[in-house]
Amino acid sequence: MIDPINTVGILGAGKIGTVIARLAIRAGFGVFIAGSGDPARIELITRVLAPDAHPVTAAQAAGADLVVLALPLGRYREIPALELRDTIVVDAMNYWRETDGDREDLQHSDTSTSEIVQAFLLDSHVVKGLNHMGYHDLETETRPAGTQGRKAIALAADDPHAKLSVSAFIDALGFDPLDAGSLRAGKLLEPGNLAFGANATLDELAALLSLTSAPAAAS
Repeated sequence: MIDPINTVGILGAGKIGTVIARLAIRAGFGVFIAGSGDPARIELITRVLAPDAHPVTAAQAAGADLVVLALPLGRYREIPALELRDTIVVDAMNYWRETDGDREDLQHSDTSTSEIVQAFLLDSHVVKGLNHMGYHDLETETRPAGTQGRKAIALAADDPHAKLSVSAFIDALGFDPLDAGSLRAGKLLEPGNLAFGANATLDELAALLSLTSAPAAAS
């Protein structure tokens, strides 16, 4: 059974965060969006880019049924871990050296960045997703379920219940969800891999993933 998702919290009011906010609003979800610090700092951004989203603090956004992480990965330790206990968290973050700096802790060849996030959010249910398609494509490629040529979003998680919930969320946004495997397999969705940047149908995206080997799970 999939828990109902009525509200979505978004941590990050940049390009990807506001696009996801608009898609979620369009799909009928109540949306709460947080930047860094005082919500008043993003009121104008929200009014212009996601007018039906509610600017709140990060802790308040963390109280939503599902929370999307859309902030720079290098700031993941600022995420309110306590407030996200038992929450399904979609990790839409990517490591960019230009933004995050040269961070050795985010560059493990055998570990996905979402596993690093999951280790920090120990009591949350982290799902990698909504990170591999460009924000312009996310905005324009939404289609109703069953539409020929509908584009796909891959997701990866260790928690099957959370994976089902996020799959339903992705479908509601207007994309076909594709199960890429475990959270470690989320590395296939990171920059530098074939699926990253893909604006592809379900079959096309599955083919791209099949051409790349996921790192083996830790024993």
